[in-house]
Amino acid sequence: MGKFWLFITQLHSVAGPLLTLLYPLYASVIAIESTSKLDDEQWLAYWIIYSFLTLTEMVLQPLLEWIPIWYSAKLLLVAWLVLPQTKGAAFLYERFARPHIRKYIPGNGQQSKSPNKFMNFVTPNKGDHAP
Repeated sequence: MGKFWLFITQLHSVAGPLLTLLYPLYASVIAIESTSKLDDEQWLAYWIIYSFLTLTEMVLQPLLEWIPIWYSAKLLLVAWLVLPQTKGAAFLYERFARPHIRKYIPGNGQQSKSPNKFMNFVTPNKGDHAP
């Protein structure tokens, strides 16, 4: 049983980076190169949700260390986010994140110039293109 448990532990350690980074990276490149816009939305939503999850995990790290199944639960959540059959990232973004984010994006019924100087700095103007 010791060697089997070691194998499962190593498989678990490899599954994390494959599922959270390598597959989404590959799928994002394929999405950019395709003509469909739906896959672009799925993978942009994934990176937004994954970034938020990572930041939350960094802040709550001392608490999460006490939850023994956290890493497995995170892997299941990320699997739901990335699987093409579930499109969990697009669902979460549309259902929860988008309504809150749209409040802060200029051009959604608001003035085109935000009074927030930081948002003006990080938001590119539509006419700004690299040559």
